[in-house]
Amino acid sequence: MTVRPVEPGDVAAVVGLVRELAEYERAAHEVRLTEEQLTAALFGDSPALFGHVALGPGGDVVGMALWFLTFSTWRGTHGIHLEDLYVQPQHRGTGLGRELLRTLAVTCVARGHSRLEWSVLDWNTPSIEFYRAAGAVPMDEWTVFRLTDQALSAFAADRRP
Repeated sequence: MTVRPVEPGDVAAVVGLVRELAEYERAAHEVRLTEEQLTAALFGDSPALFGHVALGPGGDVVGMALWFLTFSTWRGTHGIHLEDLYVQPQHRGTGLGRELLRTLAVTCVARGHSRLEWSVLDWNTPSIEFYRAAGAVPMDEWTVFRLTDQALSAFAADRRP
């Protein structure tokens, strides 16, 4: 079972996994990520995105975790927000998903971060069960809000004097 930090040579495979995840989440039409964008985010001058990959028996990238730092003003420490965790269906049940998540937990503990957080779709029962088995608890009192596309542009342009 091999999990390691993502390397530049993994970018094409990781973009492919992001597309597979979006398809699984019934949102393939929303993916705009390019290899160039991911390369810049992971390996540019000031990386704001980090990642790990899981390798299958043949050494191919079969899973990934993409994450970024957050900050809790209440706790006064950074945390990790897990943006995407995905393991190809044929490699699930092998412990790779758990090892990807555990790697992020180890990173949090080693760096003194106080939280490891992520979102999961309400209908994604297998993932919810997986996360609960790891000891994670849902934040039922919180609702995620998002501005994107036209709504984001319109709100940004609505400057009042």
